[in-house]
Amino acid sequence: MKSCLLLILLIYFFSQGDSSTFNENFAISWGNDHVKLSKDGQTVQLLMDRVSGSGFASKNQFLFGSFNMKIKLVPGNSAGTVTAYYMSSDSSAHDEIDFEFLGNLPKKGYHLQTNVFASGVGNREQRIKLWFDPTADFHNYSILWNQNQLVFSVDSIPIRVFKNNERIGVPYPKNRSMKIIASLWNGEDWATDGGKVKIDWSNAPFIASYQGFEVDGCVASASSKSCTGHWWQQPEFQGLSRNQLKRLRWVQRNYMFYDYCKDKSQSFSSVPPECAINP
Repeated sequence: MKSCLLLILLIYFFSQGDSSTFNENFAISWGNDHVKLSKDGQTVQLLMDRVSGSGFASKNQFLFGSFNMKIKLVPGNSAGTVTAYYMSSDSSAHDEIDFEFLGNLPKKGYHLQTNVFASGVGNREQRIKLWFDPTADFHNYSILWNQNQLVFSVDSIPIRVFKNNERIGVPYPKNRSMKIIASLWNGEDWATDGGKVKIDWSNAPFIASYQGFEVDGCVASASSKSCTGHWWQQPEFQGLSRNQLKRLRWVQRNYMFYDYCKDKSQSFSSVPPECAINP
């Protein structure tokens, strides 16, 4: 029994999904002349300067799945820049699952912001400091998304869980298919110290690199959007294991410095009900 559980967990952490070249699953979405693709199609560099940022997006939309991206962030003085990896639907009352890497001054380190939108309702930001230098090498950032939970992970360590709490009136992203999107853009109005630190354009072009385009999701189509029977829909992945929960709490205790659930300045009429339930 233990060996079976271990095997399942290994599949979860290390499954390669649809590991392919960039052109098979993705296309440049903006800033064409600010995107560099390696000859083997395995690495994409997004560039940003005064003229433009850049981005790419998946050719397909997905309803649930496991999505991984390896990213090496802008080195040096990255203040004011935002490197993003997220999923988003097309509708106005949209769903969205965000990794946003907020650039900073040297030696102050990146802040990783996660957020969840469901039916157009957001304001669910959490921010952590990373326990490594994300500019020195590639690290894996993953989203596990099924009907019961969203799990954000960094190098297989859960950093956030957003549970399906529709039973208490909390919107959950489960009805709208989403594209996978990556971008590098100018966020100096808010990204670093609330917008106090601006971009130093003498450091341009800023470069963020992406690899490991691993997609294991249900492709949304007119014929089927139910997406059942996949490994990430199995009972083992409807919650965290004891070890995963332990690692999540390690991140929360040591590296989380902002949580919307504890922000009294937010314009919530009352504390969001999921705050008492989510890990």
